[in-house]
Amino acid sequence: MVRRHSLRNKLLVAAALVVIAALTHSVWMGWMGAWLVHSDPPFHADVIVALAGDPYGHRILKAAELVESGFASKVLVSGPPGFYDLHESDLAIPFVVRRGYPPDWFIAVPHNAHSTEEEGLALLPELIKLHAHRVIVVTVDFHSARALRLLRASWPGIEIRMVTAQDDFFSANGWWHNREGRKIFLLEWTKTLTSLVGI
Repeated sequence: MVRRHSLRNKLLVAAALVVIAALTHSVWMGWMGAWLVHSDPPFHADVIVALAGDPYGHRILKAAELVESGFASKVLVSGPPGFYDLHESDLAIPFVVRRGYPPDWFIAVPHNAHSTEEEGLALLPELIKLHAHRVIVVTVDFHSARALRLLRASWPGIEIRMVTAQDDFFSANGWWHNREGRKIFLLEWTKTLTSLVGI
């Protein structure tokens, strides 16, 4: 009898927790989305870096807007492989030029990196060549906090500010409203947790 009473109490507590979680989902799910984001105001930098991984061109367009606003004079365009025998920078720079920005604003950096950590190491020689000490990094918001942690480790002595570009599917306070947003959230949290434990 006591055991049955104890089990019923546990089930009631579990049900109450489920109801509370459902009623407050927009708060804690928004917090989990916001934890992925680190966004700074831009500053006057030696160079801007447009990280790879954006087939829609939001990152490079944001970087171009920052040059246009006078925050730097050049953009390093990260170019991993895997785009029909082309590097991403081979496609990104013509894309932004077609939008009316001068081609001499952009420096292609083709490389063979397959992760943000490898990408940071691939870009470092170019930053050293440019004597860059203050760098604006442009990426999308869900990638920004993890990218900042990895780039700080890869670029010692370089001051970094993260400026985020829009994403068509993810927002910190509404990622769960669409399928692509949910996929992005799950993948980025998986990458975040694995990077935090050093996997």
